[in-house]
Amino acid sequence: MSFPRARLRSRRLVLALTLLAGSGAVLAGGASAQGRANQFRVCADPNNLPYSNEQLEGFENKLAELIAKELGARPTYTWWPDRRGFIRNTLRANLCDVVMGVPNGYDQVRWTRPYYRSTYVFVYARSGEFRVRSWDDPVLRKARIGVVAATPPADAMIRKGLIQNVVAYRLTIDLTTEYPGEIVDHVAAGKIDVAAIWGPVAGYFAKKHSVPLEVVPVSEIPGLGVPFSYEISMGVRRGDRERQAQLEEILVRKEPEIRRILEDYGVPLVEGPLARKPDEVKRGVVGERYQ
Repeated sequence: MSFPRARLRSRRLVLALTLLAGSGAVLAGGASAQGRANQFRVCADPNNLPYSNEQLEGFENKLAELIAKELGARPTYTWWPDRRGFIRNTLRANLCDVVMGVPNGYDQVRWTRPYYRSTYVFVYARSGEFRVRSWDDPVLRKARIGVVAATPPADAMIRKGLIQNVVAYRLTIDLTTEYPGEIVDHVAAGKIDVAAIWGPVAGYFAKKHSVPLEVVPVSEIPGLGVPFSYEISMGVRRGDRERQAQLEEILVRKEPEIRRILEDYGVPLVEGPLARKPDEVKRGVVGERYQ
């Protein structure tokens, strides 16, 4: 899910998102209790690459396969658009047991230890003139900069006096005509010069282009009040401590394989120790996949 003016802006944005019109959930797994024992029941979006889709092409699909195998089970899915109401209509409805990607500290679930940390990035054509290394790079003053509205890079644009250079992309898109990788396509096509977007989206779609694209992590801006890197965990129901512990044991033991999957999908990984936030965190931490 997997993803701020930091938390307050994110909370407002999530509450403003609406379910896709006429999207009824396609529910996989209404099996008997006996059948469920052999299932690793995943809550997921049916059309949300690089995370998941019904064709099982996302990295969270691959992670689900890995974990299910460790449990001696098979992954089954409850599909629901990753928008407002996702947790209520899937995990809380007991139609599935695990959300593969939530922010570390996301208060709608019981979160596991994080299994990766990623960041916002700059994306630009490797052969072009807009080779950006920081928010203070002079080249940004003459660049057309693609930014998804109301995400942390938008705050950075205001702070750095670059708002006049912004080409804004919508926060909520119509999946019949748009998709998250469109902003990366526009960099490759020269419609914009630089994009400042969430790393897993950038890395995945940049790898698909014949035009070589550079993906460079953005630097933090002291005093901005919003971070650019986030830790991602898995989520279970709030009272499901046993499943949390079971997942955490696998996440630790299979860390090298998990990292290889993420790297295969181009996810920019921020190094450093990964620690679970304490249960006392109750401040509505929200994932960049909403943005």
